[in-house]
Amino acid sequence: MPTPREDQPDRPGGLNPAALSVTDTARTLTRVGGRPITEAMIERDIEDGAPTNADGTINLVHFAAWLVRDMAESASANGGGRGD
Repeated sequence: MPTPREDQPDRPGGLNPAALSVTDTARTLTRVGGRPITEAMIERDIEDGAPTNADGTINLVHFAAWLVRDMAESASANGGGRGD
């Protein structure tokens, strides 16, 4: 049987990337991205249309796909094409 992680005693087996809280999403993205991501930043993304599950949690794969699409649309709108 898996043992609970020290920093998450109420979550045996760790995080579920298909159902993260805003707090856990911010912490996870900060750890893997190398720059601080705050809960406020995640909340703004949700207000801007980032997908959430019915219970308000975040599927990390869906959220990442939304971020990539949003960045691509922003780059395109700002003339950030490849210049071919």
